Amino acid sequence: MSLIEVKGLSKSFGSLEVLKNVDLTVEEGERIAIIGGSGCGKSVFLRSLELLEHPDSGQILIDGKEITAKNANVDFIRRSMGMVYQKFHLFSHMDVMDNLCLAPVRLLGMSRSQAEEKAMDLLKQVGLSPRAHAFPSVLSGGQQQRIAICRSLMMEPKVLLFDEPTSALDPTMVGEVLAVIRMLAKRSLTMLIVTHEMNFAREVANRILFFADKGIYEQGKPEDIFDNPQKPLTIDFINKIKHFSYNITRRDYDLMEFQGGIQTFGEKYGLKNSQIMRLQLCCEELVVEMLENSYAGQENIDIDFTISYAESTKEIDITLHCGGKEYNPFAQDENDDSHLGITILKRVSSVCQHVFEGGKNKISIKL
Repeated sequence: MSLIEVKGLSKSFGSLEVLKNVDLTVEEGERIAIIGGSGCGKSVFLRSLELLEHPDSGQILIDGKEITAKNANVDFIRRSMGMVYQKFHLFSHMDVMDNLCLAPVRLLGMSRSQAEEKAMDLLKQVGLSPRAHAFPSVLSGGQQQRIAICRSLMMEPKVLLFDEPTSALDPTMVGEVLAVIRMLAKRSLTMLIVTHEMNFAREVANRILFFADKGIYEQGKPEDIFDNPQKPLTIDFINKIKHFSYNITRRDYDLMEFQGGIQTFGEKYGLKNSQIMRLQLCCEELVVEMLENSYAGQENIDIDFTISYAESTKEIDITLHCGGKEYNPFAQDENDDSHLGITILKRVSSVCQHVFEGGKNKISIKL
């Protein structure tokens, strides 16, 4: 029997549909990292497992018990899961020991002495036994998050849920929290971790879920997702690909607006001035070439430009789609001065390709 089963989970906030028909099965001992852009539903999905967000439809079974059932004992089923939040949510009026012992004494029937013994053992494991009687206000963010992890472990959960556990931390404190999660991973604890730490996800997880398009867009082993993603949005996310698009619909298009958009895009993502100028030159020459040849004698213009910049590899790609007549600008005679701009473009590019399909020219250039 699977530890977690999710079937057809959907969740909207008003008119905003965040999750749609999400299915997932989690086996005991799996370590799953959930990645994706901001607002893609990662945290909503994780919070739904504990009904901190109530799904609009679908079923969630935790260790064979349906937490979404009408008469489910939600509090009892939740005990199978330990949740570590972005914020630490420690009780500020209690010291560390009281924060750790409260739930197991009240909910599990553990004696105070048993709870304190267990708490002290966990504090030793995370390097915080000297802080057992400190109050949260005197602890650093990293220390508070380590305490929050211990608090979850006090309930002996079957699965740990981490909702971006380092996002609220100063960068200097991130490492200490990730070190604790790595330690837990070595013990084969079942974990679902929403994280923006890609190297950490690759190292700790044995399955990666990439969330996009209202659900699990692509999933696989870390080496599959990080080294060989298959789907377009995953590729863009892993390579941190940024896009700039521009559409030209008339011959007297606003060249300054087009060039200014390229300038702003390049500056935003740290391109050198020489790269930006090369981009502007290439795009301008392509427009001139296609207007004079593919759209010769035509007034109805439809040219779509997309510039893609991969932050991980520093590669720049230009893609152009346009209708009109079939025309390959790269097949022209380099000695013909009327195509001088294209000759220059070919010399500064590593790849220049043209295809005509579906009644459209498609040009791809890699700088």
